[in-house]
Amino acid sequence: MRRLIRHLILLLVGMGLIVESRHGQELLLPLKEKSFRFAVMVDSGTGKNGQYEVAQRMVQYRQRFPFEFVIMLGDNIYGTNSPGAYTKKFELPYKPLLDGAVKFYAALGNHDNPDQRFYKLFNMQNRYYTYTKGDVRLFALDSNYMDPAQLKWLEKELQNSGSAWKICYFHHPLYSSGGAHGSATDLRGLLEPLFVKYGVNVVLAGHEHFYERVKPQKGIYYFTSGAAGQLRRGDIRKTEMTAKGFDQDLSFMLVEVSGDELHFQVISRTGSAVDAGMIQRTIPKVISSAPS
Repeated sequence: MRRLIRHLILLLVGMGLIVESRHGQELLLPLKEKSFRFAVMVDSGTGKNGQYEVAQRMVQYRQRFPFEFVIMLGDNIYGTNSPGAYTKKFELPYKPLLDGAVKFYAALGNHDNPDQRFYKLFNMQNRYYTYTKGDVRLFALDSNYMDPAQLKWLEKELQNSGSAWKICYFHHPLYSSGGAHGSATDLRGLLEPLFVKYGVNVVLAGHEHFYERVKPQKGIYYFTSGAAGQLRRGDIRKTEMTAKGFDQDLSFMLVEVSGDELHFQVISRTGSAVDAGMIQRTIPKVISSAPS
């Protein structure tokens, strides 16, 4: 009963019917005119308080940073895929966003039932698919089963994409300092040559229940943002490739693309800025703007 009451309170806060302090909520994104904005969340579908708290923080930030859609990098629904599970673990926590016409575009994680691709609100056309938003082409992949058919499809779509920005997202990180899982090296051997060949700019993944930004690898920026509902505290084993890591609380990402600039900010469950910076498309350089 107490959990249900807490969930209802979080929903009322997100709808603006209850006022909650915004102390510490610093927006580090430029909000440029005609920019393209979205949010990133991963490993979210627990139905627990932490997920609802992160969802509420996303709603609050959208009031100041009006993102138009959210990408989900897998483990969208833990456990059964019953109608009640979709309600508790997706529709209720993100109701204010759904009511605001925010679309969600999901990829499959290792805890997800492949039948999730038929769930209307996940906007999946298949196990893997692509779509365009402004100057950005996004590629949602199924990293659970990278079969030859998917690789052939990906190469064709990357080759034919005329978009300025190419962003690929899926569940298992190609580069990771996580103690529990680490880098998916076999998957990297399959995907990275295509990413390099066809000029992929950014790769987003989850699976590890923390946030990590990796130093550019072969000109590509890799992010792991897997803590929108699950946290593996203290799991990062920092190496020379780790540019920024955070495994002390749940978090999510905001992204803004304007011309040749991609700005990002990572926000904790409590609203603190975890990491922020800018990627220049023509000059591969990240400019940090959040405290280390």
